[in-house]
Amino acid sequence: MTTTISDFEQELAIDPATADVLFREARTANTFTDEPVSEETAQAIYDLMKMGPTMMNNQPMRITWVRSEAARERLVDRMAEGNRAKTLSAPLVAVLSFDTEWHEHFATFLPHAADRKAAFDGEDQAAARSHVGNSNAHLQAGYFIMAVRAVGLHAGPMGGFDAAGVDEDFHAGTTQKTFMVVNIGKPGENAWRPRLPRFDYQTATTTI
Repeated sequence: MTTTISDFEQELAIDPATADVLFREARTANTFTDEPVSEETAQAIYDLMKMGPTMMNNQPMRITWVRSEAARERLVDRMAEGNRAKTLSAPLVAVLSFDTEWHEHFATFLPHAADRKAAFDGEDQAAARSHVGNSNAHLQAGYFIMAVRAVGLHAGPMGGFDAAGVDEDFHAGTTQKTFMVVNIGKPGENAWRPRLPRFDYQTATTTI
């Protein structure tokens, strides 16, 4: 017997329409309309995203919103060929990076145990700091995409770009390292490719 989505509706704590917006009908957009994304909407995206859990509440992800034409042109020059047109058409682009020195903020994000910073101090801990920052920033990027969907927009996350070049253009003199670029807006014409298959429950999960 094949189980359908409707068989699990009773398990939802949110209404089915919301589940569609956030998960089932949400898609990665490849074209966008020119309808602008306001600063208020960008703030709403962040205010949702920031509530997701991270290791020790460390919140290493940083967002650079790309709005100006000059900044957009510099970014597009660093994108892979297949990502340039969509990055030009999106009304808002977010460059996601992580702070390699996230541990310097323990007093802010973990005030009751700020002394844990010492475990990550020093050059001998640089690789560990980078691993923790990168993995938790990727976790936050997932929350970021869901937040974009929650405000009624679509996200187009991309990994095809010259990360070192983006850092040179946008993060020079900082401790930030770029790991993802996300186009944001309302979908335009021919925004979707055919949806690709997902693994079923039996293939992707194990009970022990």
